[in-house]
Amino acid sequence: MTTTNTDSATEGHGRSTYRHGDLRRALIDAGLELARSGGPSAVVLREATRRAGVAPNAAYRHFADRSALLEAVCSECQSGVARAIEDEQAALPVADVAASDSGTTMDATTARLRFRAVGTGYLRFALSEPGLFRTAFTASSDLESATSAARAGARGLTPFQLLGEALDDLVTTGVLPAERRPGAEFLAWSAVHGLASLLIDGPLRALPAAATEALIGRVVTMVEQGL
Repeated sequence: MTTTNTDSATEGHGRSTYRHGDLRRALIDAGLELARSGGPSAVVLREATRRAGVAPNAAYRHFADRSALLEAVCSECQSGVARAIEDEQAALPVADVAASDSGTTMDATTARLRFRAVGTGYLRFALSEPGLFRTAFTASSDLESATSAARAGARGLTPFQLLGEALDDLVTTGVLPAERRPGAEFLAWSAVHGLASLLIDGPLRALPAAATEALIGRVVTMVEQGL
């Protein structure tokens, strides 16, 4: 006797019923593949279900429509940005990382390095995963989404929250005057995101790798010093 469930589907003559253990996860993974190769416009529910191996109507138990799937994929992409930032911070000298993660007093140099790592990690993700980066902020209609737990990295912080944390550390260590802290995340984010867009979709995408790397360093320095 063959047992089916609501996530199962039979497509076409001769195809047996497909049982999926976690269809929602499979659809998100398929959406990520589509986003990686084609950006947000490629995230289509019908194609995601095809890649997951189920009939289109099976997806509607998990996602009401394409927008719902795109939002879930967007969240996963932002988690990827957060992890890239965390990796950049983890690559700092051991003493610097230990000082910040152990709860001990952070010095100004460490705070600066960790702030810069937010920008460089963000840009490195954009360059290494342009399709996912283009998708990461597509389904973000307001700042509430920027603090959604679904968009967090391994430390439980989203890219926006990691930036805020780094700015707060600059204030704590005396690098950034407290009166200049309000709104500083929007200035930093705008500059770095603008560069990312120019590098992956604009006239700067033809720059040689060495020139791109140098430009990343200069823009991050400009942001740090301009705050």
